[in-house]
Amino acid sequence: MKKIQELENIASQVRRDIVRMVADVSSGHPGGSLGCADLLTALYFNTLRIEPKNFDIKGKGEDLFFLSNGHISPVWYSVLSHRGFFPKEELATFRLLGSRLQGHPTPVKGIPGVRLASGSLGQGLANAIGYATAKKMDGDDKLVYVLMGDGETNEGQVWESAQYAGAKKIDNLIAIVDWNNQQIDGTCEDVLSLGDFPARWRALGWEIIDMNGNDMQDVVSSLEKAKEATGKNKPVIILMKTEMGFGVDFMSGTNAWHGKAPSQEQKAIALEQLKETLGDY
Repeated sequence: MKKIQELENIASQVRRDIVRMVADVSSGHPGGSLGCADLLTALYFNTLRIEPKNFDIKGKGEDLFFLSNGHISPVWYSVLSHRGFFPKEELATFRLLGSRLQGHPTPVKGIPGVRLASGSLGQGLANAIGYATAKKMDGDDKLVYVLMGDGETNEGQVWESAQYAGAKKIDNLIAIVDWNNQQIDGTCEDVLSLGDFPARWRALGWEIIDMNGNDMQDVVSSLEKAKEATGKNKPVIILMKTEMGFGVDFMSGTNAWHGKAPSQEQKAIALEQLKETLGDY
């Protein structure tokens, strides 16, 4: 288990990777990626029981993670590379023709760590429930994690899946919602209000954990709480408050950088704000 400062250092490098990856191809989604860097760092370096060097797409005997909001692929690719799934130098191929690191993740080219295609929003929770059910049938005591965006929960399939998981007591599942109140067309409140978001999950039988997703200490402790809440006849949902674009001042707290790449000049400004800790690719 890594110390909080070590995790923060990794997350800082991950944010540098995100900025460089997106800027260098003038394409991608930096806002949500920056906001979720702390979570994915803590998951992969502290929480998940995994064997990066022996990646198997079936994932038997390991914890599984699925990225439903696949457009934030830069943060996932960066974390996977630093965790040893593939060389970090491959990050330089992000979104290039023929690269394994496509804009939305897919296992078609065999990228270690990726088990399902994602990016068509709303599908990740249903897929995670399927894997969690399979683990129970196999007598596998490991857990299944899935990350969704808050705007993504506008999709009806999310709520059908949430209802199913609560009714069937899928208690080896930890879902996480990036609750930054931003989506591509504006704030969630303006596009389609989430209403009493916690009450909706609670009504469907979920155990709720609150998290400050941009405070590494709280990320780590909240993930531990979530693990402790599994196995008790309820699926677990972490409602994670983050700030889109966190770590780069001109990107923070706005949907303007949901799917917009910084220029080379803006890249340089952003990198001045982010500590290089593990060496740039």
